[in-house]
Amino acid sequence: MRHGTYSIVARDPATGELGAAVQSHWFSVGSLCTWARPGIGAVATQSVVEPAYGPDVLDRLQQDPSLGAQQALQERLAADALSRVRQVGVVDARGEVAVHTGADCIPCAGHEQGDGFSCQANMMAAGTVPAAMAAAFTAAEGDLATRLFTALHGAEREGGDVRGRQSAAMVVVPATGAPWQWSVDLRVEDHADPLAELARLLDLHRAYGLADTADELMGAGRLDEAGPLYARAAELAPESDELLFWSGLAAAQAGDVEGGAAIVARAAAKHDGWRVLLARLSPEFAPAGADVRRVLGWEG
Repeated sequence: MRHGTYSIVARDPATGELGAAVQSHWFSVGSLCTWARPGIGAVATQSVVEPAYGPDVLDRLQQDPSLGAQQALQERLAADALSRVRQVGVVDARGEVAVHTGADCIPCAGHEQGDGFSCQANMMAAGTVPAAMAAAFTAAEGDLATRLFTALHGAEREGGDVRGRQSAAMVVVPATGAPWQWSVDLRVEDHADPLAELARLLDLHRAYGLADTADELMGAGRLDEAGPLYARAAELAPESDELLFWSGLAAAQAGDVEGGAAIVARAAAKHDGWRVLLARLSPEFAPAGADVRRVLGWEG
């Protein structure tokens, strides 16, 4: 299978986060291309893709902490009879970068390295795509996920995949943690505009992250701190009746029963199941639930 793909691997020097992001005119590119492990590294493998490069290179880096991205990738390439058609980018936990574009990758194919990152692309509309990605990433501000996404847009502005668009993915992992831990893990499997969909999912991811933090604050009785986080989550994802419902309850529990009830009513207008759920919530889960039901006349 030949995968025309552009991708980026990078380390954030400020946080130690590691990540990879990709777009391709191929179904479910994220399941094949992007790999990352906390405190170890990130890998993007593409062209005539061999997904094993991801776990194999990360395993090697984990097994020998003195090993760098360059040596780990070279060892894997040396064992691959088809290395001429592979394209792989690697960044390790120290920020060392390694990249390989095989001589037989379909043009336009190439890569561009920078400080702690590498952009690679094949089957592109123009040979300038990797450099455009690198420039976009370097100029971008914000967290690593935002900068990775900006690099993908840089590729699109330069023409992107010569065949068009289909799927995209992003994974970001923390500087330390268990192998299963991640900061962002999103995939768009099949979409007419995968980057727009990835942007929407990234906003949702951030919104639900705020809601998770707010849940913990609520559990600790810190209502004044939880309420604004729920409200911000609902603003980030205005189409989410889930976040709207819980932000309304949070507002009510923080003392604004009338305002919170109005927000809960908006969620219920989108889906009547929220009205049913409110009646089922115990005071432990929703201390202000009874007051909200009373204000809305839902006590019967």
